[in-house]
Amino acid sequence: MNVESIFNMILRRLVGRAVNKGVDAGINAMAGRGRGRQAAAETEEQERVRAIRQERRARRAQRDNR
Repeated sequence: MNVESIFNMILRRLVGRAVNKGVDAGINAMAGRGRGRQAAAETEEQERVRAIRQERRARRAQRDNR
């Protein structure tokens, strides 16, 4: 095997991986699973819901401990 064929084999694998990552990123973006503004809004919503649940649990625990 000469150097040129080894170089081509490595380059083919690197380009293939780059293309796969690009395709995956495009699919995730179209499916709404990207890391954009919408993902940040979902995170804020999840934090708000988590805080509400934690508050309810604290009230319930305080009520049960009386």
